[in-house]
Amino acid sequence: MTQVCVDAANFIHHCTGRLPNGLLADIHLQNGAIASVGPVASSDASLSGPSDELFICPGFLDLQVNGFAGVDLNADEVSPSDVVRLTKAMWATGVTSFLPTIITGSFERLGRAMTAVRQAIADSSVARRGVLGIHLEGPYLSSEDGPRGAHELRYIRDPDWGEFEALQRLSGNNIKMVTVAPERPRAAAFIRRLVDSGVVVAIGHTAATEEQIEEAVRAGARVSTHLGNGSHPLLPRHDNYIWAQLAQDRLWASLIADGQHLPPSVLKSFVRAKQGEVALVSDAVHLAGLAPGVYETNIGGKVELLENGRLQVYSDPRILAGAAAGIDRGVQNIVRHTDLAFEGAIRLVTENPAAVIGAEDRGRIAPGQSADLTMVLFSEKTQSVRIAGTVVHGELVYADHAALEPFLKPV
Repeated sequence: MTQVCVDAANFIHHCTGRLPNGLLADIHLQNGAIASVGPVASSDASLSGPSDELFICPGFLDLQVNGFAGVDLNADEVSPSDVVRLTKAMWATGVTSFLPTIITGSFERLGRAMTAVRQAIADSSVARRGVLGIHLEGPYLSSEDGPRGAHELRYIRDPDWGEFEALQRLSGNNIKMVTVAPERPRAAAFIRRLVDSGVVVAIGHTAATEEQIEEAVRAGARVSTHLGNGSHPLLPRHDNYIWAQLAQDRLWASLIADGQHLPPSVLKSFVRAKQGEVALVSDAVHLAGLAPGVYETNIGGKVELLENGRLQVYSDPRILAGAAAGIDRGVQNIVRHTDLAFEGAIRLVTENPAAVIGAEDRGRIAPGQSADLTMVLFSEKTQSVRIAGTVVHGELVYADHAALEPFLKPV
């Protein structure tokens, strides 16, 4: 049985439990890192499949978070305390590390958001441990309706290295990923400069041709941003930018698996096509985690959040207004709707996103890794995922007491 040893200050020193691959392990934490991982001598230690019990997983990583629980990183004004509140709000979804995502807007608004993230990292250990960098999604995107998504047309523009450098300075060199549409003028040269500067480049919100996508990949682009979304409602059945990205062996695919953005059959097909080179993202907006209802938003206007988690434009319910579910919902949907079992689904929110951005100390349970863990109560029978506890830097920062309490053991 899983046991988690926690002291009065909420720090975890030792836990024994089942890893996502079904094996039992002893895990020792020390000074915010995983000190050792060893096997457990048990008659059922060789079980290879998950059962209905608590699993100890690497901390979840989310590469695309626009907001959560009322915190909007793309509001006109963003403060360092907003970034800290957002970091803490994500713990309930199992997320221990993430990329705050700043989307298309005026230079002034982008700059204010960059400054807020930089100051939060400098002043708060919570933000410093949780924020792995900034994802700049835009403004160098397609201006076409459909591929542009919710990004405001008036702020869409061509790649500008001088502007990017200015934003990178304001961020404190924390911009880690940039989403670019390869068809923008001089996009390939811009991508090459980003890669040379150590920034991960994603292709997204694009209407690019296969040749333009190939050119972007040759320049160093390595991931597709929420593949299958941010596109035209109708596409040529063969020659289109979704197939072109799926066929690119050098591109990871990030996917929104909230049950709203991609139908189950599409989700299953994408995961098969990319052969495991997938990272789930929530792409959550500030209404995620809030009660269902009608809201007035800064981007998108009047929207409605339904009981099932669908966030739609109030005047036209056919159009999504963002994602309103945590990445834990995505893990559950992967298990339910694709060929991947629990272990494979967990890899899409741990090891894979860490690999995408080169976060070498995250995403695995191994000596030397950051002591970030996500405790997941998983039911093989119902294929349901429930976050029982979240550990950051060795500290139990979130606990669903009904789920986790039976496994806690005082030091």
